[in-house]
Amino acid sequence: MNAPFPETVSETEKLPLTVLIAAPRGFCAGVDRAIEIVERALERYGAPVYVRHEIVHNRYVVDGLRAKGAVFVEELSEVPEGVPVVFSAHGVPKSVPAEAERREMIYVDATCPLVSKVHRQAERQIEAGRHILFIGHKGHPEVIGTFGQVAEGDMTLVETVEDVAELQVPAGKQLSFLTQTTLSVDDTAEIIAALTERYPDIVAPKAEDICYATSNRQAAVKEIAPKADLVLVIGAPNSSNSLRLVEVSERCGTPAKLIQRGSEIEAGWLKGVETLGLTAGASAPEALVREVIDRLAELRQVEERPVVTAEEKMVFKLPRQLTE
Repeated sequence: MNAPFPETVSETEKLPLTVLIAAPRGFCAGVDRAIEIVERALERYGAPVYVRHEIVHNRYVVDGLRAKGAVFVEELSEVPEGVPVVFSAHGVPKSVPAEAERREMIYVDATCPLVSKVHRQAERQIEAGRHILFIGHKGHPEVIGTFGQVAEGDMTLVETVEDVAELQVPAGKQLSFLTQTTLSVDDTAEIIAALTERYPDIVAPKAEDICYATSNRQAAVKEIAPKADLVLVIGAPNSSNSLRLVEVSERCGTPAKLIQRGSEIEAGWLKGVETLGLTAGASAPEALVREVIDRLAELRQVEERPVVTAEEKMVFKLPRQLTE
């Protein structure tokens, strides 16, 4: 019986592989802020610090914070008395901080400021007497949090262009629309076009709700995907912005795979691949990018080529209670 072919080969046998590394990639300002909030809360209050929902959608990040003393739960009811709790970057319904205050809990809100901006827009649209059509993915924490800013029935979810034709909206109500911050730029544009065609008087947000980091990372993939035989996207399967990067590559005609760690890469994936595109979702740290490149270097002679399509300098302030 033949021995299995080894996955690692000698340097002399390795085929060359050009790796186009997208920039920007990885952590955005909101993710950086959320992780620092948990770390500072641990420094200030000591372990354990509870976190409602994964602080960001990345197992490597979550496991690292767990090792420092963070405890991740899904509901506030799981948090014992007398310990601090952090709300995730995705945002929470108004009922969550209200319950924390009722229980006199120490809590820190790590909601991304760009998500908070959408929350405030939702409140203003309702105050103006409008019904909101919200473009997003059912069940995503950000969508749940945004719906939780207004009364039940004040907002209707729209997931696809096909949904627009099926909409039944309150009679006599002016309409407005808002969007989840981590959507596909192209898909969202198609849905907005369908909404404005059906409802010409619908009120748009003053600025696009899809966040700068989501837009930038998708634009970077549009640049590298046509030049690559395969694109690898580092991100979690429950990360909306990472899944959108896979879709963007495939829409460009280039197959893409979503991976969480370098160890997932199989030698067979690189068969016939001379140029590989590499990016990371907004919740994936740079350490995982290096890990993936190291894994590729075990299999091929790697030449790294950064492809820069934008520069990001956004920084969000930390909550005052952690800086005073």
